[in-house]
Amino acid sequence: MIEEELGWGEEDSAVYRALAEVAVPRREEQLATLLCLLPFGSDDAFRIVDLGCGEGVLEYAALTAFPNASVLALDGSASMREHAGALLTPFGERAKVREFALEGDDWLGELDGADCVVSSLVVHHLTDDGKRKLFSEAHKRMGDGGTLMLIDCVQPQRGEGVRLFADAYDAISRQQSVERSGDTALFDRFVDERWNIFRHPESSEMLSPLSHQLAWLVQAGLEGVDCFWLNAGYAVFGGYKSGGAAQGGLSMGNALDAVRAALEANRS
Repeated sequence: MIEEELGWGEEDSAVYRALAEVAVPRREEQLATLLCLLPFGSDDAFRIVDLGCGEGVLEYAALTAFPNASVLALDGSASMREHAGALLTPFGERAKVREFALEGDDWLGELDGADCVVSSLVVHHLTDDGKRKLFSEAHKRMGDGGTLMLIDCVQPQRGEGVRLFADAYDAISRQQSVERSGDTALFDRFVDERWNIFRHPESSEMLSPLSHQLAWLVQAGLEGVDCFWLNAGYAVFGGYKSGGAAQGGLSMGNALDAVRAALEANRS
């Protein structure tokens, strides 16, 4: 299956769906931050392409916050596509879910003219060369004034950073478990599943330093490149393609409302 080429199978997809409430540090903040960085006002019509949509939560939040936007959600996991498709049913033709292989080339045409290219917790499965190619293709293909915005885990360049991220990840996951269910059961499974990427690195998870990726984004031709959020080794970062008029941007309050609505819909 496509996702197995990246060292990710349907069993991993099932575990992720079970653990996402604790396995993603400050998930609400992550997703809301990304939505705030899209260079469009709440009433604008624009097209988003998501590389590795997973459960479809980001899509649900984006389509809620931007009622005139549309999304193409790509994923290599059949069960994730099925889950996302069901979650996004209320949005009708505004949301399309399709299969792709991140490391392939045949889907790159989907980026042509896109206003926003986004990806959450997927790009670390590419090699350094693969990341550089993706950044370059996204810049070349998306429309003027578009953006490439990523959520991903990043590699510290020293052991002190690895230990810091590993400890912070455990602490946040434990806290989120208690906040979500009143006990540590989800965190205990998080530990049993060896989900802390900084404690249990795998060959299929090819994390790159944040500073390197920011430099590659600049080299690809993107402007306004920055890291906008970082916690426990998980970062929101990206940049913009010149040529478009300056746009509005969503408030954090509105973005959080949309993300919370998406998460609640995903739980039901």
